[in-house]
Amino acid sequence: MSVWWSLTLSAEVQSVRVARRRLLDAMAECGVDPDVSYELALALSEACTNAVEHSGGSSSLEYHVTAYLESDRCRIEVTDVGQGAKRFEDPAANRAVRNEQYLPSGQVEHGRGLCLIKELADHVTFHNRPGEGATISFEKMLKRQEEIAAQ
Repeated sequence: MSVWWSLTLSAEVQSVRVARRRLLDAMAECGVDPDVSYELALALSEACTNAVEHSGGSSSLEYHVTAYLESDRCRIEVTDVGQGAKRFEDPAANRAVRNEQYLPSGQVEHGRGLCLIKELADHVTFHNRPGEGATISFEKMLKRQEEIAAQ
């Protein structure tokens, strides 16, 4: 079974819960293993929280979440229309994120979400457009409950 859905959400903290709930419901309907569902929901929560933060506190801005659940994998994309991730305006910093060299120091208050998403997903891409927004896409191979029961 394949499922595709897309949401346009107000850049408000409460919207993160809406996206997460929609993803969890879709994965439960498709029989995805609860552990995999939890990991993807956590990664989605981090990506949505980033989108809300990039809005600069303006709830009049929106962000977009799209999810594709296919037979063996899930792909999620979160795009905001805020100012983009300011810490990545430097091209060298963008390259470091793409090459998985970016790790926040213990002193940094922000930036751990991207690292967490990279740990939870199998493949992550990040595209920053300073002044225009950012897009994060991530994929994870799915395990189905019936596959686990058969083992």
